[in-house]
Amino acid sequence: MNEVLSILQQIRPDVDFVSEKKLIDDSILDSFDIIQIVTEFNEAFDVEISVEDLEPENFNTVEAMWDLIQKLQNEI
Repeated sequence: MNEVLSILQQIRPDVDFVSEKKLIDDSILDSFDIIQIVTEFNEAFDVEISVEDLEPENFNTVEAMWDLIQKLQNEI
């Protein structure tokens, strides 16, 4: 999960990803941020986040993002 935090902080250093629990719902992350995050996650974790995975609950928290990555890695 530290790698997830590192990627997120590189993309948006102004956001406190540890404390925020509504990154999408509160419009802290926008669609451009999500595209960058998905691209970085796909590359770093060797997963493929699909359009079906682009739901707010998968990106509202760092924990949700980590859960999604782990789920996708287990499907391989």
